[in-house]
Amino acid sequence: MSDPSTTGPAEHTEATRPLAPARPQTPAEAWQALKAGNRRFVEGTVAHPNQDAARRADLTEGQRPFATFFGCSDSRVAAEVIFDQGLGDLFVVRTAGHVVGPTELGSLEFGAEVLDIPLIVVLGHDNCGAVSATIQAFEGGSMPGGFLRDLVERVIPSVIKAGRDGIPMSNVHDVMTEHVKQTVHLILERSSGCADRVADGRLAIVGLTYTLTDGSAELVEVAGDIGELPAS
Repeated sequence: MSDPSTTGPAEHTEATRPLAPARPQTPAEAWQALKAGNRRFVEGTVAHPNQDAARRADLTEGQRPFATFFGCSDSRVAAEVIFDQGLGDLFVVRTAGHVVGPTELGSLEFGAEVLDIPLIVVLGHDNCGAVSATIQAFEGGSMPGGFLRDLVERVIPSVIKAGRDGIPMSNVHDVMTEHVKQTVHLILERSSGCADRVADGRLAIVGLTYTLTDGSAELVEVAGDIGELPAS
């Protein structure tokens, strides 16, 4: 017989393990859950929910994530980590500079229409290499080669819009913020499925900017109803 004083904590059984919070059903509920998770991450009080073996087993028959993340591929911006979520909570689509193409739009529509996810989050971040590369190409008049050219071409409209609004190209953070906003608008313009769900209240799309130094995410754009507006 093993000595209980020398063994690790027993795994939770079905009868004893804590109940996971109910899945958020509305865009506003999903947003509040993400805000709470990011607050825990910033404060260093992360709960690491839904990351045990029982949760893994629960998901073998299907998934019901409550938010879709369309974010940058940057290794420092992992949605499940910075919003303190677990297995099955988030449906994540990532490209460098969160650029929008047919495959990305199809993935977002799959999340909204097939998985019935009530919230899409466009997540940008400071020191974004894709935005910086696009600014350099725009100012220098020289495009990169290979498929990097395609990436830069998809960010250039946001850089042009930022310049027209008087944002200096030296202010990469504000240019990146404009790119987040333009990405939200582009999803609505190109995806009638997402736009229809936003119009009838089943879906909202928010744009967030993430700060690498303190881990905080700021709301900068909202399409739909999440119960609040971005800071002015």
